[in-house]
Amino acid sequence: MKEPSVNVLGGRLEPCSTDPVTGFFRNGCCDTGPMDRGLHTVCAVMTAEFLAFSKYLGNDLSTPRPEYGFAGLRPGDRWCLCAGRFLQAHEEGAAPQVNLTATHQITLQVVPLEILAQYAAPDPS
Repeated sequence: MKEPSVNVLGGRLEPCSTDPVTGFFRNGCCDTGPMDRGLHTVCAVMTAEFLAFSKYLGNDLSTPRPEYGFAGLRPGDRWCLCAGRFLQAHEEGAAPQVNLTATHQITLQVVPLEILAQYAAPDPS
């Protein structure tokens, strides 16, 4: 049996979102594996600013793509971002909030915990 994944705080990785369903494996978690070259491991709370930033960089997350079963993201939606894209957004001043308990620990290979903690979203519970 597979060991549970660990979040950046050292606890069990919590789900990020099932509405919309996110994650590299589309299981609602920011889990990862060898095929996930982009490290879709940061559970981010979308903002209009970040969605515009991502679209500007060529990754349009807000436009619906029904052919892929993708309704498009809106501010407030939670989504598993690539760790590198999150770091880039931080450097450009456009980073969204982050759910730390739903962000996979492998993210720390790309983004220091001190940076992630600056964007910690309030606990949704």
